[in-house]
Amino acid sequence: MDTPDTALRGQNTTAGGRLYMAFELGEKNWKLSLGDGQRAPSRCTVATGDTTAVLTAIANVRARCHLGADAPVYSCYETGRDGFWLHRWLTEQGIVNLARRLLVLKILC
Repeated sequence: MDTPDTALRGQNTTAGGRLYMAFELGEKNWKLSLGDGQRAPSRCTVATGDTTAVLTAIANVRARCHLGADAPVYSCYETGRDGFWLHRWLTEQGIVNLARRLLVLKILC
């Protein structure tokens, strides 16, 4: 009887054909990290709110990773100053987004 690892020998079993994107949202700039999970991620900085630059970064990384225009994009960021407008915009672009709410805890001494 073959073991499971021999059944997949020689086959690429990594999840491919997806683009992952993470935001670090700042007051003046957003830092983006984009990749397909197989190559080193690309990093770039865009002006805060520059959605055209975000779409350009996605297109550039899709080309670098040899992904088609129909490859799904998954993104995440921690909400804060930019709230949920960015989540709505990403969703409108067909990007699956996870927006985590920033939790501020007051510490009582």
